[in-house]
Amino acid sequence: MTSVESQAVAGKLSRAAIFLVATVNGGEECLDAVRSMCGDLAGFVRAVGFRNLDGGLSCIMGFGSDAWDRLFGQPRPTELHPFREINGRHQAVATPGDILFHIRARSMDLCFELAMQLMTRLGDAVAVVDETHGFKFFDQRDMLGFVDGTENPVGQDGIDAVLIGNEDPAFAGGSYVIVQKYLHDLKAWNSLSVERQEGIIGREKLSNIEFGDSAKQPFAHNVLTSINDGQGNELKIVRDNMPFGVRR
Repeated sequence: MTSVESQAVAGKLSRAAIFLVATVNGGEECLDAVRSMCGDLAGFVRAVGFRNLDGGLSCIMGFGSDAWDRLFGQPRPTELHPFREINGRHQAVATPGDILFHIRARSMDLCFELAMQLMTRLGDAVAVVDETHGFKFFDQRDMLGFVDGTENPVGQDGIDAVLIGNEDPAFAGGSYVIVQKYLHDLKAWNSLSVERQEGIIGREKLSNIEFGDSAKQPFAHNVLTSINDGQGNELKIVRDNMPFGVRR
């Protein structure tokens, strides 16, 4: 990953994004086409982005564990592994995907043009299994009405949190990504009182101020989503949550 791509991983959240997930078709020619794209991606971003120099266009290309073995073999990133399905009150499923293109910009036209150009170049080498267009909803809020991403680490802390370092020197500067999609029952959510919603999220809805630890409910979102390394140390991640969807 180049320094420009590294900055894109830990950079500020964008107004628009496309999350494009594809599988690689069989045959060595398909694998060669994907490998070639690795070297050509930066040129595609420059060519499309040059049409609007203030557009902030970026694209990260990521690979699933099985796809890595097919495409590159050894060596491989130490922590790269298939997503482990999580089952509890809710289920986080594992879905097919060999390649992720995370395209971001200040406007959707740049994202859409780059996605179209990438898929045109790859052609029959890949099959798109999911294409999600994300957007920012008014003043950085999600569809639930709460500001999202407030606790993302920034500056050097963000870079340190998301980039591989000396612990895996062959892949220093790279990163890991997990992509998830959630569907909300907005009718049911909007039927709740604001007080109840704030208890579920763990923040004040209007001001975005986080509740103190003693005031948080044990089921609060910002309690349940705290991640630690098993030794009591909190792990920092950069979240790029964006609304998506269509009216029905």
